[in-house]
Amino acid sequence: MTFTLLPLSKPQLEWLAASQVPEELQLRAEPGSLPPSFVAARSLELEAEAGPSPWSTTFLIVRSEDARYVGACGFKTAPHSGRVAVGYGVSPAARGNGAATWALKMLSELAFEAGASEVLAEVLPENTASIRVAQKAGFTQVGTRIDEDSELVLQWLRRSGA
Repeated sequence: MTFTLLPLSKPQLEWLAASQVPEELQLRAEPGSLPPSFVAARSLELEAEAGPSPWSTTFLIVRSEDARYVGACGFKTAPHSGRVAVGYGVSPAARGNGAATWALKMLSELAFEAGASEVLAEVLPENTASIRVAQKAGFTQVGTRIDEDSELVLQWLRRSGA
């Protein structure tokens, strides 16, 4: 199965940040594939701070065979000391077909091309599917931390050239 990344436009992000879904997205989106409102809001904040860039872009993961939106991914931050954090999610109906692994690899390549030297993905320990995604995408577990929601997350890192 093949996929492509489709950047969301600023108006689409504004709709999603307001917990609304533009009609053009509703028609092609698998249930649970669109980014939540806080992700869209974060992208808009990053763009307001630094202008349009790969770091402020949220992408839809598009299944090539039927042009359906099966997930979303993007950067959580601009790089700090060469490291950028990423996030990704795939519709429950579309899981197990390689979309998340493909998207994580593509985000990593975009990050490296834009000057980042490390890509960080944080995963809850009980999310074994996402742990497998990180491993398949070439990430190595480097530590743990307590996140903003007071939850323990595993930190997975991929370095440029690795």
